[in-house]
Amino acid sequence: MIEMLRKALPFGIAAGATRAAYAQLRRRPPGGHARWARTNYAGRAVDLYGGPATAAGTAFAAVTAPGLPVRTRAAAALAVLTAGGCGAYDDLAGAGDPRRGFRAHLSALGEGELTSGAVKLFGIGAAGLAAGALLKDRPLDKALAGVVIAGAAHFVNLVDVRPGRASAAVLAAAAPGLVRSGPAGPLSAAVAGAAAAVLADDVGERTMIGDAGAHALGAALGLAVADGYGRVGLAAHAAALVAAAAFGDRVSRAAGAVGA
Repeated sequence: MIEMLRKALPFGIAAGATRAAYAQLRRRPPGGHARWARTNYAGRAVDLYGGPATAAGTAFAAVTAPGLPVRTRAAAALAVLTAGGCGAYDDLAGAGDPRRGFRAHLSALGEGELTSGAVKLFGIGAAGLAAGALLKDRPLDKALAGVVIAGAAHFVNLVDVRPGRASAAVLAAAAPGLVRSGPAGPLSAAVAGAAAAVLADDVGERTMIGDAGAHALGAALGLAVADGYGRVGLAAHAAALVAAAAFGDRVSRAAGAVGA
């Protein structure tokens, strides 16, 4: 009973904080409503408020969840807020950039242009490694945890191609963590609570979580995995996420070529 309450509390906190942040952003969006307005794949008008709201709600719940070690709270705040911040920057600054995939942004960097995609790539990667270093004690485990955190952030963004798909994927991915003991349970509950809070608006095409929400939720999922597994499990997750990133990059470049 106590364990169930320990996991239910961060779920409720994340859901409540996400809805509060979403409502506040709708009332007073930084830079005005037009800056956060988008047209989705179906030509419907949506907003981007769901992304920063889920990032804020997830981070707040992870930091305030009872029973978590201080280093886990610090790692959660670092990974989730950095991933959400880098994603929000790309949502706003990179809105008109047709380039897709790691190679396109790295090629631009080689030519002296720092794209919002490159900022996101290096920012989330660095935050993932720093969070992994906080979570684990041994150098190899620190590196693997960092790859898992950054890789999970990227993976959730890869599946964010239709309304509600990323939010639903996060809920499904967080479900196994809810039955795990240790910090992985409350962390998974925080992710699930934030995703559940925006799912109806996301599916209803009123908002989209964008890069900000996808990367933040993914980073939190990666954090739960990194905290809950040893070296073998970390290595398996890291390999799968790297493979997914490579495949996604290839698909993104192919889509960009067709669009061109």
